[in-house]
Amino acid sequence: MALELIKSFQVDHTTLKKGMYISRIDGDVTTYDLRFKVPNAGDYLDNAALHTIEHIVATYLRNSNQSEKIIYFGPMGCRTGFYFLSRNLEHNAAIELIKNAFSFVADFKGDIPGAAIAECGNYLNQDLVGAQREAVGYLEVLKSVTVESLEY
Repeated sequence: MALELIKSFQVDHTTLKKGMYISRIDGDVTTYDLRFKVPNAGDYLDNAALHTIEHIVATYLRNSNQSEKIIYFGPMGCRTGFYFLSRNLEHNAAIELIKNAFSFVADFKGDIPGAAIAECGNYLNQDLVGAQREAVGYLEVLKSVTVESLEY
């Protein structure tokens, strides 16, 4: 079987910058690329901070007023960002929701959702301080994101 290169691997990672992008649209489902780090620059999301961001943001999104439009939020294997999938969510609403989610992470206090032994397969691998540092940095990136800038 010949394997075709998937769309996310067709993006030129030598020119990709931090930001929020539309990775693909499949019918009513939009996949967003939330790029925290410049690819192949030697600076990657720490695994524990990435894991904590995943727990908090996924929980936030599924508890938001847009919860019925949320499909998935999770990390990229390269540790340069996250994928966010939504259904029938306008791009401007997606941008606002992601800004709110990362503000929530930046200000988060308390127990990390889903970070107990019965709830997570690697529950000790969490770093709230690191997650908050990354969230604050990404909020700076999000300040310049517009619907027009969502294209790669």
